[in-house]
Amino acid sequence: MDYPTFIKTEAEKAGLPKDQAEQIARATLETLADRITPGEADDLAAQLPEPLKEPLLRPPDQPAEAFGVDEFIRRVSERAHVDPETARTGAVAVLNTVREAVTPGEFDDVTSQLPQEYRELVGAMP
Repeated sequence: MDYPTFIKTEAEKAGLPKDQAEQIARATLETLADRITPGEADDLAAQLPEPLKEPLLRPPDQPAEAFGVDEFIRRVSERAHVDPETARTGAVAVLNTVREAVTPGEFDDVTSQLPQEYRELVGAMP
């Protein structure tokens, strides 16, 4: 999936304008990179279009942080400069678009690093 298609898909899923969808995509991926291991973030970045790779980059020695869904949404909200409700709607759209953009195995690898409570953000994960 190319970048314009990713943003268009995300924006349609969330009911957001394109510019806001871009901000939320970046904020969601930055926050996801905080939550998963750097190696997994690199693997995910390898399957996403170029503008979405940079938010996932982390130093290889930076450990994954343990935080719940509420903190995830708070960070997305702060980074994207949107209210928490918009951040949640956008993050759900981003994560579901990521699921469509990458291989099922890669998406499973990412979600395997997240606790059960994250399932609400990505719908019915296997």
